[in-house]
Amino acid sequence: MSGSTHTRRYASARGVARLRERLSDRDLAIIRQVADLRLMSARQIQAIHFPEGEHANELAATRARQRVVTRLCRDRLLCGLQRRVGGIRAGSAGLVLALGPVGQRVLGRSGPRQREHEPGMRFFDHTLAVSRLVVDVQIASRQGRCELLDVQTEPRCWRDFASSAGRRWLRPDAFLAIDSHGYELRWFIELDRASESVPTIIRKCRLYATYYQSGKEQAAHGVFPRVAWVVPDDVRAERVRKAIDRDRQLPGRLFVVTTSGQAVTALCSIN
Repeated sequence: MSGSTHTRRYASARGVARLRERLSDRDLAIIRQVADLRLMSARQIQAIHFPEGEHANELAATRARQRVVTRLCRDRLLCGLQRRVGGIRAGSAGLVLALGPVGQRVLGRSGPRQREHEPGMRFFDHTLAVSRLVVDVQIASRQGRCELLDVQTEPRCWRDFASSAGRRWLRPDAFLAIDSHGYELRWFIELDRASESVPTIIRKCRLYATYYQSGKEQAAHGVFPRVAWVVPDDVRAERVRKAIDRDRQLPGRLFVVTTSGQAVTALCSIN
């Protein structure tokens, strides 16, 4: 069957409904998570949806993931990008997936029709970094290090509020709620890829402080989340941390600066 003929099978609402009925719970979970995170690597999908404990070994998990992802891409529920994590040598594990146009219809997502186009490198790198953090916290939750209670990605994690300058928007990269040793820890996540200047980061911190002072989040949820800046390395962490400490407009306890390698430990810490 040609690709165009296969696609036409799912062009009608009835065709989409029939396709959805044939999808397994795991299929739907994969499609939903890719839709929420916007981009996921095949390696990340395998870590969450094809854990080794459910397969004879890693090779069996890889083959199962390959079969499922190939089918989901064939039906345009997902689409694979040309750019890969780790380049061409990474093989199928380096494949990066986005929501496909049929997947958008199966999930009933509104908005502009999903198109299979290549995102820019900056979006690609930043979005996959957010996905990696969410996946790392999910794995930690599975291992019993914490319990992941809630994940909100863009734009669900965005907040609007009134200020003296009028209506303003706060746009975190993600929101996480984590149970650690009986304490609920709420976090706004900012993934820094060292592409922004430190003054730009401080301006974003001041926006968080303004939102904190508005009281809107506390009125809705009883508590204001802390803000975790997740940066690439210790040198960058020290620069950002010192800049926050020097700014007397910022409530220091509101912000935590950590590296991507230490992020899960920091997010699960009750200190």
